[in-house]
Amino acid sequence: MIANKDIPSKIVYEDDHIIVFHDLEPQAPVHVLVIPKKHIGSMDDVQPEDAELLGYLMTKIKDIAKTLELENGYRLINNCGEDGLQTVKHLHFHLLGKRRLTWPPG
Repeated sequence: MIANKDIPSKIVYEDDHIIVFHDLEPQAPVHVLVIPKKHIGSMDDVQPEDAELLGYLMTKIKDIAKTLELENGYRLINNCGEDGLQTVKHLHFHLLGKRRLTWPPG
């Protein structure tokens, strides 16, 4: 719904393939979601024909991180399924930074 502009959001980056916007409940000083515009339910739903799109998305991460001034590093997370705490049934990646992140995360 955010990619279709049905819900307002603070967009960081957008092109024909992906959209990046600030998370509504940030867990770090910088917390954005990186989402393919093509609907893919989760990592479990990725098909071989999605390889080019997901490869493109991954290559854009470093550019987005640079734009967000995450020069000291960042964390990229994907939640998949119920035990992985996936709450939105559209593939997305959390990009977090601007603080020292701990491990394990939860």
